[in-house]
Amino acid sequence: MPNLQPPITQVSQAISYHRRLSRIAPDVKFLMSLYLHPTVDANVIAEAAESRIVYGVKLYPAGVTTNSQDGVLDIEQYYPVFEAMQTHDLVLNLHGETPGVNSLNAEAAFLPQLEKIHATFPNLRIILEHASTREGIAAVRQCGLAVRATITAHHLWATTENAEKDVFSFCKPIAKTPEDRIALLRAAVDGSSKFFFGSDSAPHSIQSKEQAGGAAGCFTQGWCTALVIGALEHAIGQRWISKEDVTQEALGGFLSNNGRDFYKIPDSSPRRRIRLTRQGEKIPKSITSSDGKIVLVPFRSGQEIFFESPTKARGGKPGDYAVIARKTLALSRLRLPGEVAAKDK
Repeated sequence: MPNLQPPITQVSQAISYHRRLSRIAPDVKFLMSLYLHPTVDANVIAEAAESRIVYGVKLYPAGVTTNSQDGVLDIEQYYPVFEAMQTHDLVLNLHGETPGVNSLNAEAAFLPQLEKIHATFPNLRIILEHASTREGIAAVRQCGLAVRATITAHHLWATTENAEKDVFSFCKPIAKTPEDRIALLRAAVDGSSKFFFGSDSAPHSIQSKEQAGGAAGCFTQGWCTALVIGALEHAIGQRWISKEDVTQEALGGFLSNNGRDFYKIPDSSPRRRIRLTRQGEKIPKSITSSDGKIVLVPFRSGQEIFFESPTKARGGKPGDYAVIARKTLALSRLRLPGEVAAKDK
């Protein structure tokens, strides 16, 4: 995500960031994005499309999440940019919340903007990122095929009550009601190409989470798949969804195929499968960076989790979540000149 300080608003910044990320994780295909800002115009969009590494532009309404103070105040001001994005086939990634609205209603209040952008630019590919409400799910269903939504693992588990009681479950958009959670769970397995997984994993330190006005974001990287499957298993037990809903085809679409297809990523890699088994594995109570300077608490820390195999992180064993998490911390701490790492997506 591009919400660093300063934000990634130029293609040259994205290229530099991509090089640094690739040195740490050369086996990962990073899809870079720009931060929508007055400096992003039609020429920048053309350059981004030419780069072959920038796939989208992220719209942050001003003040709604971490490092969004430089975000958008007037969405229609950027219609010429959206037109250029439609021409060059870049994705518009939306943080769908309206500033100045109670956080429980901020996503629903934003949806008319989503619908208006889609109506004006029907061929512009749009993603409502980290959808958190049944209204958001319904709005995406009602739009054309150019509009999709991502759903996080933590929104499949959490509600507002969790976020209010546990700072490590607090994120933006904030988790909503049990009814919203059920709508997200059903969307994840309904077989529609409209919905796919997006981690929105945020490696905030313990200090930044526990301070007044704590940082918004949940750290899930390293066990995202297991968290999704665990949430679906819980939903079956609650009879919110049925066992028959959770097919390999539905899971493959949600966790892999739908997102890759929407971003038009060729399926050139060998087919790999993840096997989940119960071996008493638990999410670590905390993770410390390799240099010992950062300690964070993962989402659902200490809870039993499915064991993922084969999932081999370099230098670790299958399912070695600590190694995966430390590599994620290394990625999150990258800096461009004069820049601090973003702590939320």
